[in-house]
Amino acid sequence: MMRRWHVPALALLAVFALACEGTGRATPGSSGKPEPTRPATGYPASMVALGDSITAGLGACLAYVACTRNSWSTGDNEAIQSHYQRILDKNDAIKRNADNLATPGAEADALDEQARRAVQLKPQYVTVLIGANDACAGRVQDMTPADTFRKEVDEGLARLRKGLPKARVLVVSIPDLYRLWQVGRENDKAVEIWSRGRICPSMLADPASTADADQRRRESVRDRIDDYNTQLRQACREYGDRCRWDGGAAHRVRFEIGQLNQFDYFHPNAEGQKELAEVVYPGRFTW
Repeated sequence: MMRRWHVPALALLAVFALACEGTGRATPGSSGKPEPTRPATGYPASMVALGDSITAGLGACLAYVACTRNSWSTGDNEAIQSHYQRILDKNDAIKRNADNLATPGAEADALDEQARRAVQLKPQYVTVLIGANDACAGRVQDMTPADTFRKEVDEGLARLRKGLPKARVLVVSIPDLYRLWQVGRENDKAVEIWSRGRICPSMLADPASTADADQRRRESVRDRIDDYNTQLRQACREYGDRCRWDGGAAHRVRFEIGQLNQFDYFHPNAEGQKELAEVVYPGRFTW
């Protein structure tokens, strides 16, 4: 969810990038658990993740960089119990067949290009979580209009539907950033970081302020995210029976401070990624 100006990269931490991100393709760890010898009916043998820094796992390891191994979608860290890991437990054909194309800072207008790349990989399952950056503008008036957001989402989903007509698609709701502010506004460290104005300023600027203008600003962002989620739900419904909406599950999660990374108190840490994986997992893929 990191917008282009929100948090400058911490150059001294970049040396940890390889340890956090790996190759970008999931490779399961060795837990000693027996692997299935036959695929379970209905579980995909390949998957791709699309979206922004949440799915890229920004800050979910030991540095403020993308950490795909801890992604709720394709992560290969067994502690996360990502969708990849859950499917692997049922169908070992997916082993090493999970790609993460999510990009920190991505807005809805990036979805079409991510979808184009996904089509080339020919996955059987695609996860989509995008839209927080469209709301996390420098000013409320700079948020992406809801109709523009819908147009951009439709373009990306249309590319998936045309290029991957048999793939299953999961569209995930945007987390509730207003509730995030409510959880963190009394945490001194979170307030200190948010007060710098580089983390989702439309919502989190002046986090301790109780002024009417600041409250109206936060409510405007909250309402715009509600609008985006309505558009995501409708877009998935219009996609057809190969698309599944998470029912607003991600939006209902109220992350605790202990589930957020300590670099920005905005993105989920490993525990937060695990929670997200759990609440949006569609179970057996009998769509």
